Amino acid sequence: MNFSPDFAAMSSEPKKPAESLVQELLAERRELKVLLERARMELAETREGSSGPDPRMKELDAEVERLRHQLATARAEATLLREERDEMRAGIEKTLQELTEI
Repeated sequence: MNFSPDFAAMSSEPKKPAESLVQELLAERRELKVLLERARMELAETREGSSGPDPRMKELDAEVERLRHQLATARAEATLLREERDEMRAGIEKTLQELTEI
């Protein structure tokens, strides 16, 4: 029995959604980094141009914190997805090995 064609189909199917999600998370991460940098620049400009506390400071600080949390969450999700993908691959390879030994 030859299981190679089935394995190729099986290994690419679970991989695609996980990799697609990882790519989406990476794109979102890049986007969040840009937003964070814009917020930092705006914060720096605000600090330079005002003599007293800017009323937007609390809002900007909250936004920076929200973006940091969102980035950390995206990183954790990407790591989890990679681990799940690796576990699925290992399971498929083990099953194929067992089937070829029969």
